[in-house]
Amino acid sequence: MKKVLLSLFIAIAVAIPASAATTTYSSAARVQEVGEKLLTSNGIPKTNVQFMVVSDTPNNSEFVNNKVINVSSAELAFAGNDNETAAVVATEIGHIIMGHGSKNKVISMLTTPTTTEVQTNAAVQTFASNYKTTKQDKEADLVAVNLMVNAGYNPLALIVVLTKQTGTYWDTLAGRPANAEKAMNVYDYISYVYPNKLKVGYGCNEYRNFLLYADNQVSLRKENKKLTKLYNKTYTKAKKKTANNITKFKTRGGISGWDAVYGLLNTPIPTTTK
Repeated sequence: MKKVLLSLFIAIAVAIPASAATTTYSSAARVQEVGEKLLTSNGIPKTNVQFMVVSDTPNNSEFVNNKVINVSSAELAFAGNDNETAAVVATEIGHIIMGHGSKNKVISMLTTPTTTEVQTNAAVQTFASNYKTTKQDKEADLVAVNLMVNAGYNPLALIVVLTKQTGTYWDTLAGRPANAEKAMNVYDYISYVYPNKLKVGYGCNEYRNFLLYADNQVSLRKENKKLTKLYNKTYTKAKKKTANNITKFKTRGGISGWDAVYGLLNTPIPTTTK
């Protein structure tokens, strides 16, 4: 009898891993469903909206016209569950809500430097471009946090996706996680706006490792009154700005302020005939 039970136990033990091994999480396959949930949970119509996974850098500046939200396959490669997929998708929706694509096109239309200026100020322009990209990414991340919370996803997943990525040489040298500045921005925003979400935590090594860095940063800030004051000022403003932009995007019917500006600039001026 014992031999029969032992044989049965071994058979079950072998069968379960075999079937489980064939089931792997595909973030790309989950994008549409997760994306629709993010939209509907936040009162944003999903009608005719399509989510597309692209291999190059996502360009969502035409969302107003084509209702397509492009999501990076490279970013999705770091997503191991729906929370992390939601983090990637919500960030792209965040860029759309903030109107970053249209804003960049408007600025490009109004400021076209000459060839000489481009050559002379190449280093300055590279720095300015990187700064602008980082600033816009941080804005989109905070919008993403709101969208994720409203849809029932764990916003700490955004920190995990950011820190799963390969860090720069300077990150390694300084002993900080990849995308430390962006990840800390998300952490600080969550701690200010959604403190209960920090208590929930996130069960993975990437988040635990990030906490070692974050806890040290928070301790340093608490010891400095100026840094504490700056933290409160920064995230009070960010909370208001993020909420306002989401509300305005919805009341305009899925159009950001910069989309409206770009549309006006590209509207032909009617000619009058005498």
